[in-house]
Order: sequence, then structure tokens, then C-alpha cells
Amino acid sequence: MSIPASQHGVLIATVGRPHGVRGLVRLHAATEDAALAEALGPLRDEQGRMWRVEWRGAGIAALVDGNGSVVSDRDEAAKLVNLKLFAARDQLPEAEEDEFYHADLVGLRAISAQGEELGVVKLVHDYGAGVSLEIVGGAREMIVPFTVACVPEIDLAGGTVTVIPPAEIEVEGDLSADESVTVRQ
Repeated sequence: MSIPASQHGVLIATVGRPHGVRGLVRLHAATEDAALAEALGPLRDEQGRMWRVEWRGAGIAALVDGNGSVVSDRDEAAKLVNLKLFAARDQLPEAEEDEFYHADLVGLRAISAQGEELGVVKLVHDYGAGVSLEIVGGAREMIVPFTVACVPEIDLAGGTVTVIPPAEIEVEGDLSADESVTVRQ
């Protein structure tokens, strides 16, 4: 599952712009299954306030605050744009075999196939073209694709990921000119 973590818990959804005049919002789920945002029950925002999600259609939801009050007009909904809603990690279902919550990967020690320390997984990026791990704290910072070729082993119990960085290619010269270009690997 693709769920980023933070100090507030695991990001489940982000409130988008208002939809209509009755307080509905576009809700951007950070989970593979958007229904999870409603099924988990109360979620918390960055200030610790409780919110409940009630889906009204594809990507459209009503928000109910911790007092049971429904966001009822467009102006109120507009004030919530970019509000992030979180769940505690223990509220989430267990991941399937060979699936991982981003929250479980952040903080793992990255080691090479030879056991050399490479750093720590700081962030898990997912921009739609594939997931990658940002590793910091080692001799050099790196971002590696989260593929079996580059991350062949994940040991959650041991707190490590084995990382095989892809080959780097350096290009020297002006690529827009007709002169020769030197490629080094």
C-alpha cells in the first residue's frame, strides 16, 4: 500500500477544494482503497482534531468534526483545503506479503549487499511513475527505485533494507551542440 507516514501518524487523505455549496469536499485518498478513509472511523488532523469521512461519490466526501457537526457550507469547506487526515499505524490492516506501508519503511537502515551501512530511509516517494526510497545519512544521499533489482531484501524485524544502487551515468559536453559528448559509467 502507498501510504506515507509522518509524526502525526499515517496519512490517509488530504482535503481538496470544495464541491458545490453544501460543504462537500474533494477528498484525495492516500490509500489504494479510498473506502479505507471512511472505514477507519475517526481520523486526526495535524492539530489533533478528530474528523470522520462520509463518501458521497467518487472523490467527493462530507466531513464531520469530532463534535458530530457536518461541514455544511462552501466557505467552511474552503477553510479546510489541504487539511491532512491521519490514522495511527495500529488502526491499519496488516499489509499483504511483499506489500509494505511507507510508514514501515521510513527509518529502516539501508545496507549494501555486502553489509556496508548506506544510511537510513528518510522518505518514500510515489509520484505515480513508481515508488523510490530516499536514503540519507551515509557517505552520499541517494534516491533508489523501490524495485526488487535495487531493493532485493526488506527485513522489517531486523530494521534493514538491502539496497543495490543502480549504475550512474555521467555525461560531459553540450548535448544541444553538434560536438562530441563523453559518457562515463
